[in-house]
Amino acid sequence: MNSETTTRLSVPMHGTDSRIRWLVLTVAWAALVLSTVCRLAWGTLAIPLGQSLSLPLAALGMFVTAFYVGYVLSNFVCGFATDRVGGRVALSASLVSLAVATYAFSYTPSLTVGLVLQALMGLTAGADYAAGVKLVTTWFEKRERGRAVGLLMSASSVAVIATNAILPTLVEAYGWRLSYRLLGVLAVFLAVVCATVLRDRAQAADVSRPGERSLHRARPHGEILADIRALMTRNFVLLALAGCGAFWGTLGFTAWAIPLMVKAHHVAPVQAGYVLAVAGIAGLFAKPAIGWLSDSVGARRKLLAILSLIFFCAALLAFGRLDDLAAFRLAAPFIGVGAFVYSPLLVTMVAEQAGLSKAGSAAGVANAVWQLGSALSPALVGLVFQAQHSFPLAFAVLAAGPLVGAICLAFIKEGQRQ
Repeated sequence: MNSETTTRLSVPMHGTDSRIRWLVLTVAWAALVLSTVCRLAWGTLAIPLGQSLSLPLAALGMFVTAFYVGYVLSNFVCGFATDRVGGRVALSASLVSLAVATYAFSYTPSLTVGLVLQALMGLTAGADYAAGVKLVTTWFEKRERGRAVGLLMSASSVAVIATNAILPTLVEAYGWRLSYRLLGVLAVFLAVVCATVLRDRAQAADVSRPGERSLHRARPHGEILADIRALMTRNFVLLALAGCGAFWGTLGFTAWAIPLMVKAHHVAPVQAGYVLAVAGIAGLFAKPAIGWLSDSVGARRKLLAILSLIFFCAALLAFGRLDDLAAFRLAAPFIGVGAFVYSPLLVTMVAEQAGLSKAGSAAGVANAVWQLGSALSPALVGLVFQAQHSFPLAFAVLAAGPLVGAICLAFIKEGQRQ
């Protein structure tokens, strides 16, 4: 790229804009932490809720699947909505809706009602991810975007830490119903913060796709299908499939690690929660680190993503061979790095592949496909463990996802829109 082109594509970042972008990143990060806690809380609350409602083990996995069915549908629609209304409105509305659904779930009286409410929780949570990605990718230039997205995606690791370090004790003291009510109240508070503090960046050049339309130009509804077709490039499809396999492993692990350690090896729930908290801490540091590394090597992220998924596959297989608390504690940092390190790379690759004007749409559609793995994995792992009572087999099922993801990434042509 010559100097004239570089100058034309660069986005001036004045002092005020520089301060605002870090505020936007901080608030979007906090919103993603809380909404992720609402999603991950099930892994900690599943057993006491199952005992309260007298549900079999396999039925508990159905709750996770119900949530992610709604979440997948919501992501697909809300990504396009985010590009239209902006990240601030989309994120604030998502949190208010999630607060209502989460609070209502605390009154669940039966399996049927619980499944419906979990699906509603998924439907209300779909805009938070796309809105966060949209805000961060438009406020940060390409040369800094990897580390910015890495910091944003560290929210899920912080959520794992908070969920597994705090919720088990909270449930023991007050029960699962009060825990969900507290999450609903916190979501309302954060929605107000988002509506008050966040700002959309009205003008920005698209450093990935020069010449595209401005970020917030109104578009006829008839163009949605055209936008979907424009997104469906070879690279985008491969990234969507790769993320589906990766999230198959991650969400299956976070949903079932505690119940499986408790059921298969009689680990105390609080101790099992500690293992996942350590895993979350490792992922917390790994995400911004891998984002910084990808920026440092010229924003080339493909090889790092492939190596990350191969490592995750190996870590899951190894974790499945362990059988005591000391070994689980030792392995926790490694499984934590594997379960989370790939996500900033995939998210950034998707946004840059689509271009900034379609960053919300691309993030939403890609995440919808990725969450199919989240929707299917917990239910299948629950069925496999109930049928075979095999801890290693359950983790081998999880490991298949990142392996498939690494194979898909190998066929991506980095730096080209295919």
